[in-house]
Amino acid sequence: MAAATPSSSFISSKPLKPNTLSSLTKLPTTFTLNPNTLQTQTPRRHFIIVSSSLSSKPTILVAEKLGAAGLDLLKDFANVDCSYNLSPEELNTKISLCDALIVRSGTKVSREVFESSGGRLKVVGRAGVGIDNVDLSAATEHGCLVVNAPTANTVAAAEHGIALLTAMARNVAQADASIKAGKWLRNKYVGVSLVGKTLAVMGFGKVGTEVARRAKGLGMHVIAHDPYAPADRAHAIGVELVSFDEALKVADFISLHMPLTPATNKILNDENFAKMKKGVRIVNVARGGVIDEDALVRALDAGIVAQAALDVFTVEPPPKDSKLVQHENVTVTPHLGASTMEAQEGVAIEIAEAVVGALRGELAATAVNAPMVPAEVLTELKPYVTLSEKLGRLAVQLVAGGSGVKSVKVTYASSRAPDDLDTRLLRAMVTKGLIEPISSVFVNLVNADFTAKQRGIRISEERIILDGSPESPLEYIQVQIANVESRFASAISETGLITVEGKVKDGVPHLTKVGAFEVDVSLEGNIILCRQVDQPGMIGTVGSILGEENVNVSFMSVGRTAPRKQAVMAIGVDEQPSKSALKRIGDIPAVEEFVFLDL
Repeated sequence: MAAATPSSSFISSKPLKPNTLSSLTKLPTTFTLNPNTLQTQTPRRHFIIVSSSLSSKPTILVAEKLGAAGLDLLKDFANVDCSYNLSPEELNTKISLCDALIVRSGTKVSREVFESSGGRLKVVGRAGVGIDNVDLSAATEHGCLVVNAPTANTVAAAEHGIALLTAMARNVAQADASIKAGKWLRNKYVGVSLVGKTLAVMGFGKVGTEVARRAKGLGMHVIAHDPYAPADRAHAIGVELVSFDEALKVADFISLHMPLTPATNKILNDENFAKMKKGVRIVNVARGGVIDEDALVRALDAGIVAQAALDVFTVEPPPKDSKLVQHENVTVTPHLGASTMEAQEGVAIEIAEAVVGALRGELAATAVNAPMVPAEVLTELKPYVTLSEKLGRLAVQLVAGGSGVKSVKVTYASSRAPDDLDTRLLRAMVTKGLIEPISSVFVNLVNADFTAKQRGIRISEERIILDGSPESPLEYIQVQIANVESRFASAISETGLITVEGKVKDGVPHLTKVGAFEVDVSLEGNIILCRQVDQPGMIGTVGSILGEENVNVSFMSVGRTAPRKQAVMAIGVDEQPSKSALKRIGDIPAVEEFVFLDL
């Protein structure tokens, strides 16, 4: 998973009350100044903030080359300083005079940059998708919004994927090098046809969809794997959605378009290469880390993978002596996916619009960090924020591969009046838990609803008003996913929905219900869920297996329908058990099903 924005880093998007420094100087409403902090600052500090805010135009530092159309947009609104190839020291010196900073991938926007800005830097714009070079935590701590440009590269990346696909199939790069070396080897470079072959698109987002459209035009049979892909969009262009394993099993060609997250890191490894059809061909214009490069070399040498075409690598540039780069059956390009003149101009316009909008106080849909809620509200909601995200993560992991998440219902049970409980942050964190594990998007209070809508996920909310003391904001939170199959059948409640429910006990989030089964396990570490026949010795048997594997058990709880009938055991573990340990648990005669869930 991509690095998540800390839950303690949310900033209120509500305007400040009149008669504050912000209202007098028209600071963007996204950013909040603490009056208590201002009282402790020196007069000089006050002067710097006010004079900057009252300036006729903000100053935007463009630290890497940007298309002319984007620069024109910026210059219409702000003073633009184009200073390229700055050293870290030069950037730290300049940044205190700037309200916004625009970079590509080559400039590191570190914590030192935000500290050096003295609080003036309000927006960092990343001209592109990835934001690995920006310290998001530091940005949020310093009240700086980070925006990116995620859509302008779509067509360029898809076209490059198709270019690599066809070049690989017909050995274009190898034949070109051979002729330039004075050889004429027609028999050696016999290719394969694309017509009638099965292409598996792994990740059916914007780029994956465009690759699928073009591959259909080449006469290929296209399948796709993406748990969030809307089935109607796939069917509209003649693409069949399948499970991950099914895609690996039947594909003649595999095109990767998934983000790099903990769940996808080295997802193409020895184990998954072994599941592929012998002679499969692989294209990657997504992220280098999704392939275990050493394992790919082994698969190429073994003939499992006939060819690979790669635009991205785990380390860029890759080592000159890389066995993968030098392999005769591998075609490589130096991260050219977005490198078209049109894409560069599109990115420039998209990031310029996002930065200008943010400086005007608008909440950009491409924001990748979130504004902060008031401290007193955050303090009270903090454990429920964690609970909400963990329930989202649990629920989505219970969905069987290939099932598309479309309808999610979040229920809040509280003794407080609706006006006393703002659930926007909680809903955003449920969305974060649902989407971030297999997405490169950073979900937050700003973009949660937009991100869910983009993926065809409808999130509804319901409040149950309870009798009792309103001292605690919530009694419990329930997350339900409709119209999907489950990896763990017992998670399906009487209503036919995947259902998980939790509450906060002594400040710690707990899972209290799975499907119709009552459990009680702390949402820390990871969880194993087992459905078994309720009989003596089960807890000891499972605990012994985990103990022998040196897996520490933090909590264990059993919920059952009736004595000696069915029961669900929820086990909190600090480490992920080995596959052999999980297999031993599954082989226990009384265990009917089980699932490991990564929190």
